[in-house]
Amino acid sequence: MFKVLQQVGKAFMLPIAILPAAGLLLGIGGALSNQATVQAYPVLDSAVLQGIFQMMAAAGTVVFANLSLLLCIGLGIGLAQRDKGVAALAAVVGYLIMTGTIAALIPIFSPELKGIDTGVIGALVMGLITVWLHNRYHNIQLPQVLGFFGGSRFVPIVTSFAAMFVGCLFFLTWPTFQQWLTKAGTNIADMGAIGTFFYGFLMRLSGAVGLHHMIYPLFWYTELGGTEVVNGETVVGAQKIFFAQLSDPNHTGLFTEGTRFFAGRFATMMFGLPAACLAMYHCVPKARKGLYGGLFLGAALTSFITGITEPIEFMFLFVAPLLYVFHAFLDGVSFFVADYLNISIGNTFSGGFIDFLLFGILQGNDHTNWIKVLFVGIAWFALYYFSFLFLIKKFNIQTPGRAEDNEVIAAPAQNTNLTETAHQIIQALGDSDNIEHVDACITRLRVSVKDVKKVDKAALKTLGAIDVLDVGGGIQAVYGAKAVLYKGEINQILGKED
Repeated sequence: MFKVLQQVGKAFMLPIAILPAAGLLLGIGGALSNQATVQAYPVLDSAVLQGIFQMMAAAGTVVFANLSLLLCIGLGIGLAQRDKGVAALAAVVGYLIMTGTIAALIPIFSPELKGIDTGVIGALVMGLITVWLHNRYHNIQLPQVLGFFGGSRFVPIVTSFAAMFVGCLFFLTWPTFQQWLTKAGTNIADMGAIGTFFYGFLMRLSGAVGLHHMIYPLFWYTELGGTEVVNGETVVGAQKIFFAQLSDPNHTGLFTEGTRFFAGRFATMMFGLPAACLAMYHCVPKARKGLYGGLFLGAALTSFITGITEPIEFMFLFVAPLLYVFHAFLDGVSFFVADYLNISIGNTFSGGFIDFLLFGILQGNDHTNWIKVLFVGIAWFALYYFSFLFLIKKFNIQTPGRAEDNEVIAAPAQNTNLTETAHQIIQALGDSDNIEHVDACITRLRVSVKDVKKVDKAALKTLGAIDVLDVGGGIQAVYGAKAVLYKGEINQILGKED
């Protein structure tokens, strides 16, 4: 099972690479275009500025709103054995039909439901089913009268019928999970600081499958988050209370306890998860660090600045689910500590530095106790760094860059012309007639050949390969980051599908 999860995690790396940029756009744009932020800081009340911020927020939002669909595409591309474009198309079709089936069933059989959102779980289930169907039926032969629909064209068709069945299953089972989350939220509200721990733990745990939005609105916008009289008006919901007090010039002392549903986020998002990124980076073999430094840095900055954590969490969620549970536990403890220390910082939608600056530092320590976040953050940085470092090494968790630990990154080829080098690689592989299929992972050019004896390994090494391996009817040439470039160029030269 863990081997499968590692393959899934690797397949998700393509869409995950998009998330840091989307997170920065959403975090900066969303925080600075929020109406409460504009009211608190009139300097932002400019049509031009707000137009830019809202455009940034919209650009980032559309990526996260379609994250499940993007993950389906990633599974299709990453796990299909061949015809990867067809697999990705079939995954999209399957996911859309699955969600459409659920939407059609609700008004007929359960009109009281507002909606069913299966989140990442729906994408994972539909993506894996699609890939299984694709790998099984991509070369199916149908009777002559139906011959047009044979081969890879059959895959989206069979996926469509499977998607309707999956949609029916989710319709029957998923509302029960949603009801459990709602009931848990009601119980948490009455448990004091222990309830704050469970709020943070359950929110982070459900965030793994995209269901955290079933929890926090109960506290942010309803009586579960508290009731307060502000400026003579009764306000309900933790976030509504915070912003009402923020705009009240007569408010003195700390913001009220509704902020306990926000304040625990800052230590995790600004300090903990960036430290986890540093630990994962330090676990990458030295020869491979250059390939992954940008990925970890981008994800860490996104978490620190905006509080968007998916780019980091998806790096280890599928390869080590128990490590994610440990992370969720630490996040719950962070909420408990913030509540215990009376840290009273609210936020717009996340717990990054933008909200920490606007609603913590600039509001003054008398209102927020923001200085305590720095001391907790230092401890949280050390806790995440050393615990992640220990667990990754102890259990050999395959976080990005650690797969194929014996692999060494290739030295650059002497010839820097990509097309010319690709032609020379083709010759070294025994010419085009000897090549059946060309693919690549992060560092290896993977080629299926008709006759391995025709491959000139020495020539491949002179073209930059640090090693050439015989692997079941083919070869793997270790070219480092250029492997994927050579793959595309070679396929284009050979007129084969990339």
